This record gives sequence, structure tokens and C-alpha cells, in this order.
Amino acid sequence: MAISAHDVAAALRDAIPGLPVMKLHKLLYYCQCHHLAHLDEPLFSDTISAWDKGPVVGTLWYAEKTGERLPPPRPLTNGQLNTVGYVVSRYGRLSGLDLQHLTHAEDPWQMADQNRPKGGRAGIQAVWMRDYFRNKANADDEDTPKFTRDQIAAFAAGGPPRSDPGLVPPDNPEAIKSRVDTARARMASA
Repeated sequence: MAISAHDVAAALRDAIPGLPVMKLHKLLYYCQCHHLAHLDEPLFSDTISAWDKGPVVGTLWYAEKTGERLPPPRPLTNGQLNTVGYVVSRYGRLSGLDLQHLTHAEDPWQMADQNRPKGGRAGIQAVWMRDYFRNKANADDEDTPKFTRDQIAAFAAGGPPRSDPGLVPPDNPEAIKSRVDTARARMASA
């Protein structure tokens, strides 16, 4: 079952207590963008629109503004929580206004804003978010190896369980490089 922006908002609010509404919607936008760019699938089912102050998940905004009773949030998978954690670590210290300026400078919001009347709304297409952030990530991380979801799953399946921290020593750059090199060699021979 697909999760909703409400479910992701709950995880963001857990990570950042007292999260203001404007900042919440920008972080939801970045969660959706990064999830699309890295996994080629939406994190949540709700659409995102360009409003005057940046991207907003309209269904969630209206539901919360009108006091609509929302169901308890569904738990997120580890992969979904990883996306939320990444976004919080990357953007969580910025203010809502900082995030508004940042989103206004990016292609997905600008593309939606082109035909949006002042005070109106226009949908931000998932493909715009995916392509922009995928290209941005590739430009930022040209030296980072790229693996498919199946390759990552196969690599992770070969390791010890993470439930007991005593089984796995803490990561360090040499250990990570060694595992990446081993995975590359396994994939090259497959």
C-alpha cells in the first residue's frame, strides 16, 4: 500500500519537533524529489504543486488547515526512512524562507510556475523532479559508483544482520571502499 504525504509528514515531525508548516511542505517536496531521483518511484502518492511560497502538498495542507481528522500515520520502511533522514540531514537546518528561496531557484518549481497565475497553483510533474535531482546528483557525485536497486539488495543480502550492533564493527572509509570494490568485482563476474 502506498504511503501518503501525511505519513511522511509524521516522520519529519518526529525528526524535527515543532516543524513549521511552510518548512514541512518544502521538506516533503525534497523527500519526494530525492526518492524519485534515486529510486525512480514516488515516496508518497500525493501531488505537489507550485504555490506563491514554493512547493506545497495541497491535500495535506487543506486537511490540516480545516482540521480534518486524519488516520494514524502508517509506518515507513527503512528505505523510506532513509530518504527522510537524508533530507533532514541535508535541508533540516534551513528555515522555511531559506527553503522557499532554494525551491524557487530550481527547475521543477520554475517549470510549474511559468503558467501559474499569481496566487494560483500549478502541478509540479514527478518527471521534472526526478530528472532535475537525478542530474543534480550526478553532477554532485560524478565519482560515486552507481548501483541498481537489485545490485544494492544483493550486496546487502550478503552481509551480517544489523540487528545486533556487536556483530558488525563501525564503518570506516577503508572498510566501505573494500566492500564497494568486492561488490564491483562480484558484479563484473556475474
